[in-house]
Amino acid sequence: MSTYDDTRRAWDDASSKHVREYAEHLEQARTARLLPIEEELLRPLIGGVEVLHPQSGHGLDDHALLRIGARSVRGLDYSPTAVSAAQRRADELDVPCRYEVAELPDTGLPGQVADLVYTGKGALIWMEDLDAWAAEMHRLVRPGGHLFVYEAHPLVPLWAWDHDEARVREDRSYFAAHHVNDTFPARGATEHQRTLAEMVMTVQGVGFELLHLAEHPQPFWRPEDEEPAAAWGGRLPNALSLLARRRS
Repeated sequence: MSTYDDTRRAWDDASSKHVREYAEHLEQARTARLLPIEEELLRPLIGGVEVLHPQSGHGLDDHALLRIGARSVRGLDYSPTAVSAAQRRADELDVPCRYEVAELPDTGLPGQVADLVYTGKGALIWMEDLDAWAAEMHRLVRPGGHLFVYEAHPLVPLWAWDHDEARVREDRSYFAAHHVNDTFPARGATEHQRTLAEMVMTVQGVGFELLHLAEHPQPFWRPEDEEPAAAWGGRLPNALSLLARRRS
C-alpha cells in the first residue's frame, strides 16, 4: 500500500469522528465564525460570490463563509464519510452548501466554477504534488477571482510540544520531503513538507498575483485536553494567511 493509500485510509477512518460528533457539529454550525484575520481579509471580497472549498472536511467553515456573505459553498473531500455528514448538516440547516466526493489535485470539475477558492486549516500538508494542486485551483477560479489559504506554518511540524521550553524536534527537518503524522489523524498518514518560499513561489508560478501574506503566532488547532505547548506562547510562527488573485 502506498503512502497515499495509507493517508486516505487514515482520513476516512478519522472522519467517523464527524458522525460521532454530528450533534455537536450541528450546533457549532449554527453560529460558526471564521478567525478574525480570515473575516478581515475575505469580507470585502465575498459578498454574493460562489465559493469552492477543497478538502472541506466537516464543513463548519462553510457555514461561516455564508455568514459573512457568500452566496453558496461547494465542498470537496475524498472521504465519503466526511461528505455525507457535511451534506446532512447543510440539508438540516437548509443552507446553500453542497458536498461532493472528489480526488485532489484533479477534481474533475469544469473550469472557472468559483469566484473564491477557500482552503486551509490543515489541508495543504496532505497534497503530494503542490504544483498540480495550485494549477488546478487556478483553473477552477474565475479571472479576477481569489485564492485564500489559512494554514499551519511550514515550521509547525518542527515544534516539540514541551510545556516548559520551545524546542525543535530532532526527527524533523524544514527541508525534508515528508514525514509521518503523529498527532491527528495519525494511523500512518504522511504529511508533505514545504518551505514558505516554496508555497509562495508555487502559487505565483501558476498565474496568481499575491495580495497578502502574513505569519501568525497562534496555532489554529490544539489537541483536546492538551496543556499548552511553549511553542504556542507567541514567540514562534504557527500559522500563515495568504490571499492571491487570478490575473487572467
